[in-house]
Amino acid sequence: MDLYELWTSYLVPLIIIVAESVLLLVVLLIAIAYVLYADRKIWAAVQIRRGPNVVGPWGLLQSFADLLKFVLKEPTIPASANKGVFLLAPLVTCVLALAAWAVIPVNAGWVIADINVGILYIFAISSLMVYGVIMAGWASNSKYPFLAALRSAAQMVSYEVSIGFVMITVLLCVGSLNLTAIVEAQETSWGMFGWYWLWLFPMFVVFFISALAETNRPPFDLVEAESELVAGFMVEYGSTPYMMFMLGEYVAIGTMCAMTTILFLGGWLPPFPVVPFTWVPGIVWFSLKALGVFFMFAMVKAFVPRYRYDQLMRLGWKVFLPLSLAMVAIVAAVLQFTGLAPR
Repeated sequence: MDLYELWTSYLVPLIIIVAESVLLLVVLLIAIAYVLYADRKIWAAVQIRRGPNVVGPWGLLQSFADLLKFVLKEPTIPASANKGVFLLAPLVTCVLALAAWAVIPVNAGWVIADINVGILYIFAISSLMVYGVIMAGWASNSKYPFLAALRSAAQMVSYEVSIGFVMITVLLCVGSLNLTAIVEAQETSWGMFGWYWLWLFPMFVVFFISALAETNRPPFDLVEAESELVAGFMVEYGSTPYMMFMLGEYVAIGTMCAMTTILFLGGWLPPFPVVPFTWVPGIVWFSLKALGVFFMFAMVKAFVPRYRYDQLMRLGWKVFLPLSLAMVAIVAAVLQFTGLAPR
């Protein structure tokens, strides 16, 4: 192999992928900073108070001030903790959360890795994220983080089952594991009425609620229920490691918003395939839909009281699991008998 072939076949594609990855990470981290700001402002508005409003105009720089505070604080590690695993846990959580975005298409052709098993990749990454929680709880060498880690592991595994069956109902309709193909399958002359939020509405609701539980969002934030477990598996963490946990959590929330958009809301497709909707770039539609889903996430946090742990488990195993299993069978039967099954 000569130098020219090495350069054109390997080095140039590698440089392009690295540049795209860095661009995605920068945009994603800035977006997460303002998603966190929006979360706090929405919560404040529901409670009729101001929220962040001091650092920068209207408080727009509050997230960056928080970043500076976390980075400059001294990290403390408990003397009895397993220091290696203790520091590795937040890194695992953060890296896995960011890695999920490698296969998410935000516009037609705008994806780093357009792999044919993109939805399996997302599911695998979300399943692995439980390890960061377990590592943090165990390495802290304290009963409260350990109890919270066990509770979180059970919660995340329980709702991954429901999410998996919801994904299967969509895959039955599409006939592909590729995320771009899932969006393209929703491109009909009916516009938003051809998207799967309408045809698979029960699964849309199950996916949304399961996403709340999967990402430990209220009312399912039993992992960090202050009245019982002090602050959950992160109770021994501070400064940058704590910030990485919170960053991983909000990136995972963003991933779930993006997946809801892709699976049920037509991804980057306009709500109606006519002018002037088609003039708007696809990335704008994708961003608006994902932000709309996040707004629902934030509103649920603001006005739904926290569940008890037994209620959380009963909802997952006795309601969502039978419902999602039944919907898989119903969707498969309808597609088979109507001849609409993808070939």
